[in-house]
Amino acid sequence: MHTQSTLPHTSRLISGAEYRESLRQYAPKVYVDGRLIESVADAPSLQPGINALAVSYDFALDPARAPLMTAVQTFRGATVNRMLHIDESSGDLLNKLEAVRLLCQETGCAQRYLAHDALNAIHQLAARVDDALDSNEYRTRFAAYLAEVQARDLSLGIAMTDAKGDRSRRPHQQDNPETYVHIVERSGKGIVISGTKAIVTGAPYMHEFLVMPSRNMGVADADFAVCCAVPIDAPGVTIVARPAGRPGERLEHGAALFSRRYGQSTAVVIFDRVFVPWERVFLAGEWEHSGSLTYDYATHHRHSCIAARAGFGDLLIGAGALICEANGFDPGRKASLREPMVELIKITEGFFACGVAASVYGTPDRHSGSFMPEPVFANIGKLLLATQIYDMHRLAHEVSGGLIVALPGPDEDHNPATAATLAEVLRANPDVPYDKRIEVARFIEDLTASYQGGWYSVISLHGGGSPAAMKQEIWRNYPLGSKVELVERLLERGVLHDESRPVTRNRQPGRCCDAGCSRPWQAIMVPLPNTDDTRGNPDQQ
Repeated sequence: MHTQSTLPHTSRLISGAEYRESLRQYAPKVYVDGRLIESVADAPSLQPGINALAVSYDFALDPARAPLMTAVQTFRGATVNRMLHIDESSGDLLNKLEAVRLLCQETGCAQRYLAHDALNAIHQLAARVDDALDSNEYRTRFAAYLAEVQARDLSLGIAMTDAKGDRSRRPHQQDNPETYVHIVERSGKGIVISGTKAIVTGAPYMHEFLVMPSRNMGVADADFAVCCAVPIDAPGVTIVARPAGRPGERLEHGAALFSRRYGQSTAVVIFDRVFVPWERVFLAGEWEHSGSLTYDYATHHRHSCIAARAGFGDLLIGAGALICEANGFDPGRKASLREPMVELIKITEGFFACGVAASVYGTPDRHSGSFMPEPVFANIGKLLLATQIYDMHRLAHEVSGGLIVALPGPDEDHNPATAATLAEVLRANPDVPYDKRIEVARFIEDLTASYQGGWYSVISLHGGGSPAAMKQEIWRNYPLGSKVELVERLLERGVLHDESRPVTRNRQPGRCCDAGCSRPWQAIMVPLPNTDDTRGNPDQQ
């Protein structure tokens, strides 16, 4: 088991290589494809996921990217990785959005941003519980843990989604209580938890898990209202995972041009009587706060997902333009290609714009003071990407042609009997060599028409909650009441505002004055590291 180190007084950003090496300090029980993994750091099946997380470390040390990929946590006076930062302004929300998009342009799915979302939600939780109890215990406990995470530059896996069992029943009604993580024992030293979390992103190559409730608990479910931090190799923790990406394919022959390098493992994590000391417990039976925690996390996470899938959209846009060129067409001159390319751009930038709006209209949480994305825009953006990811794939297929799945197998590129002929007859644009055309075609196949492509679709649809959950939040938070009063005023009905009327109680959040929600001290978004990208940088427009 990993031994917790003494809390450092200052933060130190580590490199991707140091992150890889740090995994050797842990000995988690991990199974992949039915086999026990002896060393996570060396397991070929997990390398694409480790590669993806390493990028989040290296980008923070890159002088060109560091202003975006790091942030100063003012209440600690420390520079920390953006993925571990507690947001202090709308500018922080914008910077996080751009940072996640940048990471996912490189890796497809950066994974580490889930830690940001959970830390911000737990930060808000600690303040909310303290205010309810008129104490400072929860703030102090979480602040100490946050300082440790930021100082050691840790990667955190979010163990939130329970196995759930019979979904028509509440947690305490399950025939098998192990389908939800719950408290089975309490003592003066801490708690003991048991149960199962499903769909834990990047589980095998994280440093710790943040265990969180997956739903609003009632009084009968109090033992299931638990939030705590657990090292991945704590006694009693078993990780049953799938490979990350499409590892193991021969580099010279494989068609998985992207996913053999970058990918994501997901896992079922089983907790069997795992002891957690009190200093790492942030919720233990306070059931009345479980709903707020899950809501806050979902809002932060959906905001981040917008940026993640925008980065994926950037890959499709770039690949679509390249394949058009390789096929001998200029989309600017051919409407049948220009229209789907513009549609792909519209979808990507459309849901990303919702993320920007959620940042601009973000407001400070009334308990903690940290900033929260505006929930209507965050949920609309996530709903758009969740349902339009399939359109994004379709549009990439439309501009690419059927060749992306009709090509001979990649081994034919090295077959002396066929390679030369294929290179002649499958070349299109004389200015683009055959191998470059085929490379782009297989890149698009990898992202959209393979196992990995299907995986991107499913995580986009269900990651951060189902579309039904987002629709519920949009309806719950949308200012329907202010729209009703607007029309009633125009109709000169003379109806007074009535807070007891259900439809008028729901009024627009975050738009309280002509000046908007900005504060004079509010941080602004830093310039993007890519000088060719003018989004958010007025000096370059």
